[in-house]
Amino acid sequence: MKSLLTLALAALSLTACAHQTKDMYEVDEFQTKSGKTVRLHALVHSSIRIEFDGKEIEVDPCGKLGDRMIDYSAMPKADYIIITHEHYDHLDKAAIKQLSKEGTQVIMNQRSADKCGAGTVMANGDKLQLTDEITIEAVAAYNTTDGHLQFHPKGRDNGYILTLDGLRIYIAGDTEVIPEMADIKDIDIAFLPCNQPYTMTPKRLIEAARIIQPRVLFPYHYSDTDLSAIPAELPDIDVRIRHYE
Repeated sequence: MKSLLTLALAALSLTACAHQTKDMYEVDEFQTKSGKTVRLHALVHSSIRIEFDGKEIEVDPCGKLGDRMIDYSAMPKADYIIITHEHYDHLDKAAIKQLSKEGTQVIMNQRSADKCGAGTVMANGDKLQLTDEITIEAVAAYNTTDGHLQFHPKGRDNGYILTLDGLRIYIAGDTEVIPEMADIKDIDIAFLPCNQPYTMTPKRLIEAARIIQPRVLFPYHYSDTDLSAIPAELPDIDVRIRHYE
């Protein structure tokens, strides 16, 4: 099975490495089908910076979380800012302002747009073609456990599938294992959340990963959750633990 996975990765040109940049954020590099580089910067919790073909994409930028601070003023301005939902650790209006320039497109769910007063609204099932090589699809993200349904009710928030020159990245947002995951196919890279009571336990994250079968998995949004058991339970998936506390 591992040899088959290696062949599949080679066929997709899905090569990658991780290193520390000068600002000390971990960076993983991947190659798209035509050999373009995608860089994923692990900032904090659910905040991801993505570089692709001269474009800057920021996911759920958050300038301060606990004692961790992200200096967005030191980063390039964003071409696209993607917001999953309106909770403070995902929607930070100050960070959005710091990252915005003329022409920045901010993509979000309706509740986030209501809070910001503007934005490109996507609902579950919507799809946008941002450029010839970049598409984004909004997918469901919600809680299913009794007593937790109020955190992320069904139909309100978004996860996203971001496709960059054929490289498919699933950013789950705040969700538990949901039936809609069975329809999420051909994912190269997945970001799955893991903290209670808001998202998944490690056991449920493993279940979600087995449904989706990404080639590379980044557990994220995990706070102080112990993730140490996850890689051994997913031997056919490249599990990468980065500083997404």
